[in-house]
Amino acid sequence: MPSLPEKDRANIEAGLDAIRKIEAFTKRVKDADQFYENEIVFDATLMNFVVIGEVVQKVSASTQNQYSKIPWPQVKSFRNMIAHNYFGVDAEEVWQIIQHHIPDLKESLQGILAENPEE
Repeated sequence: MPSLPEKDRANIEAGLDAIRKIEAFTKRVKDADQFYENEIVFDATLMNFVVIGEVVQKVSASTQNQYSKIPWPQVKSFRNMIAHNYFGVDAEEVWQIIQHHIPDLKESLQGILAENPEE
């Protein structure tokens, strides 16, 4: 199996860093209402979703194909929705993604790095 290209590694690590920030920002938030009411947390979290979308779209097609269980197009699509419809973002939808999809994405990205240790 070919090793992970260095550019892909860097982008995956940047995505994981953004995920860790989202986790840290929302750690003490109990629900979507509280999430939305805290403007700093809400804005910082959305910015990091944009970062995740930016970096995953830079992951090579070969790596995306190799790890096709990751919903690469949906991650990019969510980034586009935030960037182009910022004032229409549904806090409940974002909250649900944080609760139910971010942990899976984090685990999948960590798995890619674990399967491809640096040489």
